[in-house]
This record gives sequence, C-alpha cells and structure tokens, in this order.
Amino acid sequence: MSNAPNDLAEDFPDKRERIHQLKTSDNHFARLYDEYDELNRTIHRIETRVEPKPEEVEEELKRRRLKIKDEIMAMLDRAGG
Repeated sequence: MSNAPNDLAEDFPDKRERIHQLKTSDNHFARLYDEYDELNRTIHRIETRVEPKPEEVEEELKRRRLKIKDEIMAMLDRAGG
C-alpha cells in the first residue's frame, strides 16, 4: 500500500477523461477539484503524522473532503462521465 494520497482520477479511472475535460472547461469544477486535492494532501499529512492535528480536526477535514467528492461525482454524473 502506498503512502501517497490518491487523486480523483486514480480513484475513478473510468472517469479520468471526463475529469480532465471538466477541469479545463468548468471553473466551478476546477475549484472543487483543487480544494479536494488540497484537503486530500492535508489529511494525508495528518494521517502520516507529518502535521499531527487533534482527531476532531482530522474528522472535520474528512467530512469536508467527502462533501466535495460527492459534489464532484454529481457533476460527473450530470455530465455523462
């Protein structure tokens, strides 16, 4: 198992092309993607104890990441991805 955080394209390889298309054509999607990516990296640093935080902070970040991921997936589904 890798210690590197996965990005959305790795999590959903069947949607890789659509993710790329939306990142380059939809500003809202691109912002969500970037926010998800930053949260993912932050959570990874917390989980690997590079930047330890209290558990409640980690859990709140995970909830935010999940909310953003759900919104991204809804956008992909609407776009036929």
